Amino acid sequence: MRAKPAPINMPEGAADSAPRGFSIDAHRLAAPKAAPGLHLVATPIGNLGDITLRALETLAGVDVIACEDTRITRRLTERYAISAQLKPYHEHNAEAARPKILEALAQGGSVALVSDAGTPLISDPGFKLVREVCAAGHAVYALPGPSSVLAALSLAALPTDRFFFEGFLPPKSAARRSRLAELARIDATLVMFDSGNRVQDTLADLAEIMGGREAAICRELTKLHEEITRAPLHQLAREADTLETRGEFVLVIGPPAADAEVLTSDALDDLLREQLATHSVKDTVAHAVALSGRPRREVYARALELAKDLRGGDAED
Repeated sequence: MRAKPAPINMPEGAADSAPRGFSIDAHRLAAPKAAPGLHLVATPIGNLGDITLRALETLAGVDVIACEDTRITRRLTERYAISAQLKPYHEHNAEAARPKILEALAQGGSVALVSDAGTPLISDPGFKLVREVCAAGHAVYALPGPSSVLAALSLAALPTDRFFFEGFLPPKSAARRSRLAELARIDATLVMFDSGNRVQDTLADLAEIMGGREAAICRELTKLHEEITRAPLHQLAREADTLETRGEFVLVIGPPAADAEVLTSDALDDLLREQLATHSVKDTVAHAVALSGRPRREVYARALELAKDLRGGDAED
């Protein structure tokens, strides 16, 4: 049975009852009491050695560490002999936990916010807390450090001058394909998260919608079994059934080719008729938008017209 979480606030004076500090390779280092406010602390995405000295000092110096999963953060604090209190803050308890954090800050306390891995606020509910802390007039500090997004970009060997972070794609196929068709129009390298149980389907959709773009699959970044696979999307999709699906994935997809052409109206019609013969209007539009270089609204309207002609007035979406 899961233990009932304790309140986020602490009894007055409890934080100062023991010396603050942390240990590195059996060397004990003192840590000053952290400044009042909310400290956003980036933590390792896999290798615990990636923590920064400033992050260790801050985690040891705050009154409370608010974390997604206390069990995961405890591995880090035990590794470095940090004794600060751990309190849960995640999407399921955030509404109830935020007022307690704000109360602690109003009393001059210091709170560190960490995610299970990487930089807080990236695909987690932390931004709502930061927004309310700022509105209340309390200080917010950012401690930069590990990020799976930036690590994947560094390893992908793809353009990094412009990139778009998507986060997690919709889990259902139709919604995922629709979103990928929209992303295909963005003139930048794309970065997205995926889970092992969906990554093969995602690669198939990516290959169909974005064709032969160069891409990289980054699995288990910074961990013992880190694996980077670089190839065109159609090749990655063909080989997806041999992919090790255990672990965390970051997918990086290169931008559209600089010489990508916009299809003429006649060429667009030919493409739509070919696809409508065997696909739904929605899937046809997703495919045509990615290949035609034309706006989705225009392609969708034309696909409906052609579908009515081809299907005798019955244009199924």
